[in-house]
Amino acid sequence: MNATPVRETDVLVLGGGAAGLSLAHRLAGTGRVGVLVVEPPDGPSRPPVRTWCFWDDGTCGLDGVVSASWPRLRVHGGDGAAHTVDPSPLRYRMLRSTRFEEYVHTRLTERPGCGVLRATAGAVRDTPGGAEADCTAPDGSPLTVRARLVFDSRPLTALPPARTRLLQHFRGWFVRTARPRFDPAVADLMDFRVTQPVHGLAFGYVLPLAPDHALVEYTEFSRTPLTTPAYEKALGRYCHDVLGLGAFAVETAEQGVVPMTDARFPVRVGPAVYRIGTAGGATRPSTGYTFAAAQRQSLAIAASLAAGRPRVPAPHGRRALAMDAVMLRALDTGRIDGPAFFTGLFAHTPAERLLRFLDGGTTLREEWSIGLRGPVGPMLRTALELPFLPRRSHPAPRSGDRLP
Repeated sequence: MNATPVRETDVLVLGGGAAGLSLAHRLAGTGRVGVLVVEPPDGPSRPPVRTWCFWDDGTCGLDGVVSASWPRLRVHGGDGAAHTVDPSPLRYRMLRSTRFEEYVHTRLTERPGCGVLRATAGAVRDTPGGAEADCTAPDGSPLTVRARLVFDSRPLTALPPARTRLLQHFRGWFVRTARPRFDPAVADLMDFRVTQPVHGLAFGYVLPLAPDHALVEYTEFSRTPLTTPAYEKALGRYCHDVLGLGAFAVETAEQGVVPMTDARFPVRVGPAVYRIGTAGGATRPSTGYTFAAAQRQSLAIAASLAAGRPRVPAPHGRRALAMDAVMLRALDTGRIDGPAFFTGLFAHTPAERLLRFLDGGTTLREEWSIGLRGPVGPMLRTALELPFLPRRSHPAPRSGDRLP
């Protein structure tokens, strides 16, 4: 009987999404450890092309793969009022998954001891001095990969128990208009001039790529995703009735679901096994943004391994998660008006401070100043009831996330 082939590496990364590729990229850059990324082979198990968005001050080191960026941001209230802000020195940036994947794969092939394995990853087991993962090659043959450390970014089959679970679910069109309709210097983060659902909130999202080219999305924060025809109908209304695009063509589409939950995501799940990305709690519960947190965590992991002291910090601080838990519960119960709440944040908070707040980078004093401008009564009532609410299990989202 033939033994299963074994491959060894210093660090094994399971999953080639935003979090997995980001960590591999940072680890390869240290030149101190070998890293192997296991990605699904071509076929239905590979995720579709995705768009990842984040804001930063230009120090992320990814300028070469950024597809577009915007110096100004805009929010439209439900009453039609527009609030345009300049978050300088921060800019809003967009990456496409294909370009980022090509970039990281090239870097890995250039580094000794680094690479990409196209295979389906299965069970992970602890071993003396590390861990190993069962993998299946595209031809069906088995392979075992052993490593000192394993970082698993694969989606969870079920979310940890939570008091509140909403979903950020969306469908987007890359549209080409017959005439110039967009301002390439301004990204519309939230446009509440759409019909609001009975539960949760809905908004449009527009990222101009040229005067006649943009990514236009319809997004909801609610408990259940829509059907594709329902998203298409909402997008059509938004493009025609709100944006007034006139004649346009849809070039490609993307669709996804992002969990927004106050569940506790364990980062360490074995002596040498860690979860990263959405599976490890990197998705910010109040916004659904993940990419920036994945970058911060990846940099910290790479620095600690280079120094010989492995450390995997939590992607978000406790204070930020506590505030998010209150906001999610208040939104889910209907105690706060979602569109008014988010519009008020952008209307009354300096833009750079607000983005730092959304990234969990503000001081306690700054957070108090932001909180006092919001609906204090409903938030306080919600904060007082949270400790007494039970945590319940919820299924994981049905489709891949955008990791914005």
